[in-house]
Amino acid sequence: MGVCVVLETPTPPCVVPGGVFDDFAWCHSDRLEWRRPRDTWDGATRLDGADPARMAFVLRRASELVPTELARVHAFGLGLGEERALAPWAIDDATDAFHRARVRPGELLWLAADNLNALFWGLHDWAHFHNHGPFDERAWTELQCDATALAWLTLNRERVPVTREDLDRLAREVKELTRSRFAAEGAEVPDTARRALEAASAGRMLPPGSG
Repeated sequence: MGVCVVLETPTPPCVVPGGVFDDFAWCHSDRLEWRRPRDTWDGATRLDGADPARMAFVLRRASELVPTELARVHAFGLGLGEERALAPWAIDDATDAFHRARVRPGELLWLAADNLNALFWGLHDWAHFHNHGPFDERAWTELQCDATALAWLTLNRERVPVTREDLDRLAREVKELTRSRFAAEGAEVPDTARRALEAASAGRMLPPGSG
């Protein structure tokens, strides 16, 4: 019915100023189970910052820890029935809940995504779940999670049906999102942020031997 891939998601270094996160890497990340329909994959979807379509974090078991909705409303082609998924609007709620309860995200969730935009945002959210912060500095907070998602995609490029051109385009789109976030806060993109994104997309952000 579908393809199941275990993605390597090793804990990255912190690339943002101290204080952006109040408990960075409170839970060390290692892997993410990702599923997609066998005959459905779209690597051409554009990254624009909108809520990703056709993506869901599906619960492995019933839980009241996080708000949920029917998974099949958001993820298709996987034969889902009454399974529940994390409500798309509850990413921040889940980040707080996992941190408060000290529950490893991988114990409760797996990711369904059938396009590159959805997979990127799934990895971005996976980074959020493992690093807790007040979200007071949005541009920096999102920069850490964007860079981490890019680094994880680069690390797993042989497990994901993407080309080098796909990844290069995605990196350009992430840089544009970063520029718009810092501009919204009345700032230019700091050099440290630029370097972090370059390192992530070039495979230099994660420790040697990762994956």
